Amino acid sequence: MNLPGLLAASLLALSPLASFAQQATPAPTLPIPRNLLATYAKGTRSADGQPGPNYWQNTADYALKINFDPATRLVKGTVDISYQNNSPDELPRLLLKLYPNLYQKGAPRASRMSPEDIGEGVQIERVTVNGQAVDAAKLRVQATNMSVPLPQTLGPKQAVKLSVTYAYTLNKGSHTRTGEVEPGADFVAYFFPRVAVYDDIDGWNEFQYNGQQEFYNDFCSFKADITVPRDFLVWATGDLTNAEQVLTKPYLKRLREAEQKDGYTTIVSAQEAQRRGITAPNAQNTWHFEAQNVTDFAFATSDHYVWQSTSLVVDPATKRRTRVDAVYNPKHKDYEEVVQFGRKTVEAMSYTFPRWPFPYPHITVFDGLDQMEYPMMVNDNPVDTRGDAITLTDHEIFHTMFPFYMGTNETKYGWMDEGWATIGEWLISSIIDPKLQDDYGIAPYAGAAATEVDVPITTLSTQQTGTAFFLNSYPKPGLGYLYVKDMLGDELFTKALHHYIRTWQGKHPMPYDFFNSMNAGAGRNLNWFWQRWFFDNGYPDLAIQSVTKKADGYDIVVESKGSKPLPVDLTITFTTKKTEKIHRSVEVWESGARTVTIHVPGGYMAIEQVKLGSTWVPDSYPQDNTWTGK
Repeated sequence: MNLPGLLAASLLALSPLASFAQQATPAPTLPIPRNLLATYAKGTRSADGQPGPNYWQNTADYALKINFDPATRLVKGTVDISYQNNSPDELPRLLLKLYPNLYQKGAPRASRMSPEDIGEGVQIERVTVNGQAVDAAKLRVQATNMSVPLPQTLGPKQAVKLSVTYAYTLNKGSHTRTGEVEPGADFVAYFFPRVAVYDDIDGWNEFQYNGQQEFYNDFCSFKADITVPRDFLVWATGDLTNAEQVLTKPYLKRLREAEQKDGYTTIVSAQEAQRRGITAPNAQNTWHFEAQNVTDFAFATSDHYVWQSTSLVVDPATKRRTRVDAVYNPKHKDYEEVVQFGRKTVEAMSYTFPRWPFPYPHITVFDGLDQMEYPMMVNDNPVDTRGDAITLTDHEIFHTMFPFYMGTNETKYGWMDEGWATIGEWLISSIIDPKLQDDYGIAPYAGAAATEVDVPITTLSTQQTGTAFFLNSYPKPGLGYLYVKDMLGDELFTKALHHYIRTWQGKHPMPYDFFNSMNAGAGRNLNWFWQRWFFDNGYPDLAIQSVTKKADGYDIVVESKGSKPLPVDLTITFTTKKTEKIHRSVEVWESGARTVTIHVPGGYMAIEQVKLGSTWVPDSYPQDNTWTGK
């Protein structure tokens, strides 16, 4: 099978998957690594796709008091953490993540940084545990990890209070998901020490953040005081609870109207941003935000950006609304429609795909220097075309569901995160603009499939770089989800997906929780497809083997030359110039057959040409995808 790393070592360990009543033959099983199989024995997870009776996860309450000076880029503050150990284990230490140490001298990095951004990293000024001071100079800091020994072991069902006072300088260039955007505008993420995930699979998440792999955090609550100079507005994860104290009355009124209005509101125009007078006339203002049950907290600030807003009902049953903001430099004309693209994305997510009410009260798309998502926040760079603005906006907003609502471990399983945003981008972009046919990643996959850089999707993201990382995070899993949707049909796929969401929302699903939940939700064992698309090597390649005239029409034989199951899409042109399209889902390959015969009735019309393929069907060898009659 040539599966890399951990999967190769444990290929023979098979999961005892649930079988369904309608199946007459034993259900196929998937290879599962021993450490993941062990979760079934511990009872934290189960092979039917449900959390086990012993499932647990840890959590924390964060109180952040942050001063940020945009002129010097100094981030300085205190984070108070109440950490709850729900595990059955005794914890002699806490592991904290210091993500800004990506810019520390000597830290491991996946890409080069500007020398002016490399510095001393996070400066820990004071640490207390349950009110007792800890010698910060003696703490073990290894790049983005800091180990804090506890005076007393933290037992099961016990809590500990931790306080950290710290400071660091936000990067000016080398903008990797966070940093100064331009003078007077900053996107500040990963800016506070937080407790790493301790879970039932790996224990502490020891992986050092190097700027490539993304994140894995627990569901926590946040109360944040962000203090910035006068005229700087702040947008952040969570609800702004003191808007009346930081905004002057005209702008507060517009914000309140936008929260209840289906139309579009310009809260701050370009002229008003230059004229100032938007914030309270204090030398500094403290903006207070609160968020419950989210995996991270980020904020952005600017003294000259336009602020456009709208809101819509995302849950008809409760009439709950979500506010959508676009915040940008007025010189970036591509941003002028972003508030509309954002609204349409939230609407499509709530009512079309995945057809789940948008889970948070607001989402802000901020004009930054990256293409990155955070709970209720997006940091998007300017782009050249309207189509790019649509696909970038809906892709990043779609991440609200995956990973944030679902608590996915992006560090190890990037495909459980980016793959969903990719299919969301494909489907929602054409809803926003029917003329837009997004094919992000399809051609690169067709070209690189089964080459040395192409490894199975289930390869850990920590073991991949470059092309392999891209293919296995974006187009390959996106296609896998799309093909299952096509095979099951919209209603059954939605039922299966909702079963997975309801079962694992707010938790930490691993890959087999997803596969098994989808099987259970669909009432079908889909392991034949999961195996071939997500676990096996191979490449996509269909061909027209033959077109044969019959008395009542034509038989078209399509051959699967590659090993990846693909939908069959035929465009048939008759000599009368009439065209007909025929589609078959990947289900035609479930039996393992290498060919499928498609009968085209109507012997009274001669076929002039048959073309095989469509936008979302990659083909590594497309030369044999066209048949022309003589």
